[in-house]
Amino acid sequence: MNSEHLLPLFVAVPLSIAFLLPLVGLINERLAPAFAAFATVALFVMSLNVIGAGELLYAVGGWQPPFGICLVGDALSYLFLLMIATVSLLIIVFSFAYMKRYTAGPRFYCLFLLMITGMNGVVISGDLFNIYVFLEIASFASYALVAFGIDREELEASFKYLVLGGIGSSFILFGIALMYSVTGTLNLADMSRCIIAMENKTMLGFISALFLTGFGLKAALVPFHAWLPDAHPSAPAPISAMLSGLLIKTLGVYALVRIFFNVIGVGQMLSTAMIVLGILSMVIGAVLAIGQWDFKRMLAYSSISQIGYIVFAFGLGTPLAYIGALFHLLNHAVFKSLLFLCSGSVEYATGTRDLRRLGGLWKKMPITSATCTIGALAISGMPPLGGFFSKLIIAVAAVQAVNHLGPIAYIYAAITVAVSFLTIVYFVKLQKMALFGETPQALESVREVPASMWGSLVMLAILCLAFGLHFPWFIERLIEPASEILVGRGDYIIKVLGSL
Repeated sequence: MNSEHLLPLFVAVPLSIAFLLPLVGLINERLAPAFAAFATVALFVMSLNVIGAGELLYAVGGWQPPFGICLVGDALSYLFLLMIATVSLLIIVFSFAYMKRYTAGPRFYCLFLLMITGMNGVVISGDLFNIYVFLEIASFASYALVAFGIDREELEASFKYLVLGGIGSSFILFGIALMYSVTGTLNLADMSRCIIAMENKTMLGFISALFLTGFGLKAALVPFHAWLPDAHPSAPAPISAMLSGLLIKTLGVYALVRIFFNVIGVGQMLSTAMIVLGILSMVIGAVLAIGQWDFKRMLAYSSISQIGYIVFAFGLGTPLAYIGALFHLLNHAVFKSLLFLCSGSVEYATGTRDLRRLGGLWKKMPITSATCTIGALAISGMPPLGGFFSKLIIAVAAVQAVNHLGPIAYIYAAITVAVSFLTIVYFVKLQKMALFGETPQALESVREVPASMWGSLVMLAILCLAFGLHFPWFIERLIEPASEILVGRGDYIIKVLGSL
């Protein structure tokens, strides 16, 4: 099979199995996890096959772009496809035991695969409207999954997420309509060519503001973050890991970066906006995380802070900053998924997420505690883990940006380092309150979680170590090729859709 024919399978495989799962549930509910696992294994194998395949174009129905719908693959797409497949596979394995406490397992896995379908579709869509369509598929699946436990807290969080997510989608749809009105096309590469040739670009500023607001809300950037601290803690742990590890990056950061860097172009005003939003998210997310006593709520605010690092680095606008942003994005997908799954393991074993009611888990749950420690060290930027190198690259890129930003670049670099120290503060709090100290009487009978759960934790912890110990290899093979896609709009048009 030619590599370009794999592109539609990234959507077709999870979508078809998602629709089969309710029927499978009627026959035998215990088969549902196996079907879901098969889908994620297939996606993982396909993602490995397209790495290094160069630029791919699949014209749906044989209609060539810009008139037909097309699916596009490049190094940036492949990075996200591999990230989605790897993390979702390990989360599915974790769910085998964790989701036994919930009813309607086939519906959970159906929605889970629909969310993967939407994320993969966003990553490989070659036209703007289909990015929106797949974004909505993933969003609606996530709304339902946040409310999956149907308790009052979960329903309230899901409703808030639905309302704010709908507002963000409205901004995006309005921006797409205006973009079509000024370019006459929805194909990304053709749209980029029209914008380059456009003389009056006044409307593009307003469209950029709409996209920045809409996708900023999907990414939970400050001040568009209000839905995230409720949605992430309320959802089942596998969904919390998906939301933080993958969804906000794919629907928010990827879409934002793809549209701005490859289609509209990034000017001084937009770069400044991204830097400011990134800095605000970094600082405010970290400060708010320090005051949390709910394990998952602390991680939710931490996600806001770490997404701030990524958007800030993209705003710096240098090749080194792009490498740092993409590497930190990859690191965050792994260590934040690990930490949310650790929180799920702790809640599974103890029945609580309140740090004040925990303690001494290192003795009772050694594997969960060890992997949680690795995740906490990685997100705090401790060597030799991957988080250290991605944050170091971003800080160095900020210093080097003094050439075009001026002396304020040194302040930006200092803030990135200071926020890392704040991150250490709240994860030291987590370690002290949950893992060490005396074990409360109520937790004396606590035992380690089942093997399918801690097995996923161990694999994610190994990835955290691998990203640090072998970071040059990952940067050379995955990150640098993806960062090159962001350098020039003209290159995107020629290399990806040169047949236009």
